[in-house]
Amino acid sequence: MNYQTYKPHKALESIVKFYWTLEVPFDPKNQKQQIVPDGCIEMTFNFGDNIKRFTSETDFILHPNAMVMGQRTKSFDILPTGKVETFAICFYPIGFANFVKMPLENLVDKETPISELFGQEEADILEQQMIQAAATRQRIDIIEAFFLRMLIEKNTISNIVKSTVDALIKTNGTTHISVLLKDEISKRRQLERHFKKQIGISPKQLGKAIRLQATLNLLLNKKSETLTDIAYESQYFDQNHFIKDFKDLVGVTPKEFLDNEHMALSALFYK
Repeated sequence: MNYQTYKPHKALESIVKFYWTLEVPFDPKNQKQQIVPDGCIEMTFNFGDNIKRFTSETDFILHPNAMVMGQRTKSFDILPTGKVETFAICFYPIGFANFVKMPLENLVDKETPISELFGQEEADILEQQMIQAAATRQRIDIIEAFFLRMLIEKNTISNIVKSTVDALIKTNGTTHISVLLKDEISKRRQLERHFKKQIGISPKQLGKAIRLQATLNLLLNKKSETLTDIAYESQYFDQNHFIKDFKDLVGVTPKEFLDNEHMALSALFYK
């Protein structure tokens, strides 16, 4: 597997977290790979063979070649049918709302072709430009020109949403919303409503996803010796609470995750 990341242009660095590419040669022994929630929306372009996304143990759909993957509240399995050649844009939690007016809760846990978001003509032109690009640097230039043109002027990302997301990122998802809102019920309802529209999921769900990412980084890079240490560093009440939250999002326990070769692709993103 060849996985690379690239920084965005300064004009987009508060919106786009990074660009990434993944190249994997075809191997008939390839197994399903599990993708876990990360608190981000991604736009992906597939230049390789079809990729299956499983909706059950045996049923699957094929990923659109140019699509947006909304916020994820659960893990899912994918399986390439041949070689993988992918270019993707990873947005900060508040990033993608700058380009579309639809409520982002409509995109949660599913793949949406970019034609449904930007119109068929815009999507066809962009996809062809990305296919014909000679190298990754050229693809970045193309997508950044597209984003700068599509950026919604005066898009109003709610201040309460932005400050909450900033707090969650700063504390690796451990901030309690009640503390931020000082237990004001009216503000909580307002925050939930704006979050569903501009992020796609609730503040609690986003906090869990961000916390999971920080935990996976500790787990995979062996920055802590034991699960108890990881639970402590991630500010879980105890190890059992940590294992329960992990299993709710990933589908397996931390130990099973480390021992499972189906996690090789997810693990790659933390190296």
